[in-house]
Amino acid sequence: MIFLLCAAAAAVVCLVTFKLIPSLAKRNGWLCLLWHDRIYLYLRDRLTGSSQPQRMLKYVLETATRGDPQSVVDAIDRFCNTVEWAMNVGDEKGLILDQIVLEVDPGLVLELGTYCGYSTVRIARLLKPGARLYTVEFNPDFAELARQIISYAGVEDQVELLVGSSWDQIPELRKKFDIEKLDFVFLDHWKESYTHDTKLLEVTSYELLRPGTVLLADNVTCPGAPEYLRYVRRNPRYRSEYLPSHLEYTQAADGLEKSVFLD
Repeated sequence: MIFLLCAAAAAVVCLVTFKLIPSLAKRNGWLCLLWHDRIYLYLRDRLTGSSQPQRMLKYVLETATRGDPQSVVDAIDRFCNTVEWAMNVGDEKGLILDQIVLEVDPGLVLELGTYCGYSTVRIARLLKPGARLYTVEFNPDFAELARQIISYAGVEDQVELLVGSSWDQIPELRKKFDIEKLDFVFLDHWKESYTHDTKLLEVTSYELLRPGTVLLADNVTCPGAPEYLRYVRRNPRYRSEYLPSHLEYTQAADGLEKSVFLD
C-alpha cells in the first residue's frame, strides 16, 4: 500500500513538473522566466554538472553543419523548442531582427549581450562583406562558449567578441577599434542597463550614434524595460515604435522597441 502511494505521488510530481508547469509557462511570461530561467535551469545544471551554454554547444556540434550559420541558428531553435528553453531572441522575434538588419544594411553593428551567440550568428549571417559586428558579453564562461559557436557557424571573421561589462566596453570602442559611428545597435543584455548604455552611446566624448542609427531592444515587455521605454519614447532625439511579438519559444506576450536616432 505504501509503495503504491509513493508511486502515485511520484507520478503526480512528474506530471506537474514535466507537463503541467511547462504547459502553463508557455502562456505566462513571468511563470516561464521563474520556471525555466531559475528553478528548472538550476536543477538541470546541478543534475548534469554542466551549464546550459555547454549543453547548447554540444547540441550544435552534434546536429548543425560546420560553416553554415543558418544550420547553427536552426539547431539552437530546435534545442530551445524541444530540449531546453533558453533566453535568446528566439525564432519568432528573430524574424523581426532579420528584417531590420536587412533594412538597415549596417556596416558597423554593436550587440550588447552575447550569451551563447545565437543572435550574434543570426545577425552576422546577414551582414554584407566587410561589415563588422562587435558583441559584448559580461560572463567570460558564456563568452568562451559563444566564441566556439560563432566559429563553428563560420562567421568569426566578421565578429569581434568583447568580454566585460558594457559600461567598460562602450567607452573603449572608438579608441580600440577606431569606430566612428554605429549603424545598428541590438540591446539584449541586462534590461536595467538599457537606458544607461543608450545614454553612454550618446555621450559627447564618444558620440557613437549618427542620425539614422537604429537601436533595437529585446524583451521590453517581458521581463520588461519600463525606464528605457520612457526614455526613448519621450526623447525628441528618437523616433520609436513598438514591435509586438512573443517571449522566445512561448505564446506569452513580448516585443521589441525599434528606435531611430534623429540627432
